[in-house]
Amino acid sequence: MNLLNDLVWWVKGVTVFALVGESGTGKSFRAKLLAQKYGIDIIIDDGLLIQDDKIIAGHSAKKEKTFLAAVKVALFDDKPHRDEIAKALQKMKNIKKILILGTSEKMVNKIALRLQLPAPSKIIHIEEIATQDEIDKAIRTRRIEGKHVIPVPAIEIKRNYPQIFYNTVKVFLNRKNKPNKPNSKIFEKSVVRPEFSKKGRISISEAALSQMVMHCVNEFDNQIRVKKLQIKTDAQGYRFLITIDVPFGTQLTGKIHSLQQYIIDNVEKFTGILIEEVSIIIDKITQ
Repeated sequence: MNLLNDLVWWVKGVTVFALVGESGTGKSFRAKLLAQKYGIDIIIDDGLLIQDDKIIAGHSAKKEKTFLAAVKVALFDDKPHRDEIAKALQKMKNIKKILILGTSEKMVNKIALRLQLPAPSKIIHIEEIATQDEIDKAIRTRRIEGKHVIPVPAIEIKRNYPQIFYNTVKVFLNRKNKPNKPNSKIFEKSVVRPEFSKKGRISISEAALSQMVMHCVNEFDNQIRVKKLQIKTDAQGYRFLITIDVPFGTQLTGKIHSLQQYIIDNVEKFTGILIEEVSIIIDKITQ
């Protein structure tokens, strides 16, 4: 099915781009400028399908009351939600370039897969289009004031999400141009304050994640014993380091790889969080 979808989009001549950067580094703020630069028709950002400054389909992760719920929306975890976007994309005519925003390459690839799109052929990192000072300023604004950006004009947000609308900001394509010059490109973006940003980021406890991982291992093979589990987290996602004992006769390479994927698939499915890495260390082979 993936090959068929890729072929369909290839025949249509559609190219998928991605803009990657940690949460709060200014991706949504710069999305429209990037779209202008590369002639991109469609932006997919935080659960929304955006074309020509209008919300065409989907619903914004910014309206969710918890951080976890927002992550699930951004990842199109809900089947009706991703089906709505996929169908809208398939109906569109004369589109050639699509931009997906995400916090990691893994995330944008997952979104593309779920929306039945080809994997991004060009991935742009926020550090390539913003200075470190601009990134640091965006992070401070996010952490201290809880402000987020949706790359559509205020009228769209006031119509769809009036409860989270905060302000509007206008951006000029060429900063050297003055606003009254006829060749100036002006883009309006909306600043919002989601409920979850006011309350602070909600994370899953290590105890809950540990129980989930232990359950996954036992469900995968109840003869494998977990001896130690370490959980690390950063802005990109979660990393698990698991030390195990395996029974004699286990086909190590294939089985361990399958176990890693089983843990990733199930934890991401039921929590919506991103698992960046699962490292498995075999301590002992038991009789």
